[in-house]
Amino acid sequence: MGTQRVVIVGASHASAQLCVSLRRDGWDGEILLIGDEPSLPYHRPPLSKTFLAGTTTIEDLHIRKPEFYEKEQVAFRHARVTRISREARTVTLDDGEELGYDKLVLCLGARPRPLSIPGMELAGVHYLRDAADITAIRDSLAGASRAVIVGAGYIGLEAAASLRKLGVEVTVLEVAERVLQRVTAPAVSAFYDRVHREEGVDLRLGVGVLALEGEDQVTSVRLTDDDHIAADLVIVGVGVLPNVELAQDAGLAVDNGIVVDAHGRTDDPDIFAAGDCANHYDARYDRRLRLECVSNAVEHAKSVAGAICGKDKPISALPWFWSDQYDLKLQIAGLSTGYDTVVLRGDPAAGRAFACFYFADGRLVAADCVNNAKEFMFSKRAIAEGLSPDRSMLADPGTPLASLLQASTSPTG
Repeated sequence: MGTQRVVIVGASHASAQLCVSLRRDGWDGEILLIGDEPSLPYHRPPLSKTFLAGTTTIEDLHIRKPEFYEKEQVAFRHARVTRISREARTVTLDDGEELGYDKLVLCLGARPRPLSIPGMELAGVHYLRDAADITAIRDSLAGASRAVIVGAGYIGLEAAASLRKLGVEVTVLEVAERVLQRVTAPAVSAFYDRVHREEGVDLRLGVGVLALEGEDQVTSVRLTDDDHIAADLVIVGVGVLPNVELAQDAGLAVDNGIVVDAHGRTDDPDIFAAGDCANHYDARYDRRLRLECVSNAVEHAKSVAGAICGKDKPISALPWFWSDQYDLKLQIAGLSTGYDTVVLRGDPAAGRAFACFYFADGRLVAADCVNNAKEFMFSKRAIAEGLSPDRSMLADPGTPLASLLQASTSPTG
């Protein structure tokens, strides 16, 4: 194994964890990390918060410091991989150089879903994904007082909160009838709608964007209802697309991500994929999933490292997510897709702390916990163990969570 090489494509959360786990699991061969950004892997969630505010640098956000990569003998190369040759087991870089691999791991991440409307080429129009995007937004803020954000998902709402903290006037446009419509229950949407309006955000729901207008610089946004909104800055956050083209061109199976097994292995036994770009089967939810979150990327990487080193560790950890907006920390356990019942603990119509529990066929499958760390930890355990807490007791904030765990039964119990 000492003469072999693992090539990791993509400097991401998954790749940073992979470097750690490969060494822990006994890989003593070469590790080559190739990233198309000049920086070592960095934490992306703070980009739209502290990095946008200018209180942290990209070096502050490094997941692992340069000394780690030196100590663990991980080589970093700033380049873009343009081709995979499965027959020769090589990758081709954008300068034409070919590099061999024994095992290849694709940590390609995702890119912003493009908005195809007139005016996207104007100065002051931005997507929000990486450090370069945030740097460009920060530069645009120098002379901006009015921002328009297209999309009221987590990315859009987090950006709105950050800009309001910086004193910018913010309008958020959403084609759906409520914010976070794709990912939360109506009560959670109503909560975030209320909070953002309280913080001074102009929320416009059920309306689309026809065009961005201006000469060289964006100056206004034209809506589908023919209204115009003045704008010095526009941020587009309408979802992401997995980066699968490299895998697809190499003949690997692709279906809403690069298709992998429970160990992150593609249909080529020497090629793996991890993180936002990978689509794996989840036994807990009995379906294939492609998840866009740090925890998923980390767990994928651990499984891939185990498989490469002959220590199988199937992907099995419960998905969890978070979102920081204003003084709110939303922690999400599990996946709410397919829920049939919602239980609220606390009142989302008043105050800024509550929990929303999602049930399917009597079983707790997910929870949204706002400023409620205890409820989040309870949910992670209950969902992982397949428990069905009594819903009336769960709705009562006076009922201790520990007693709910003791009294819970599994769906078959």
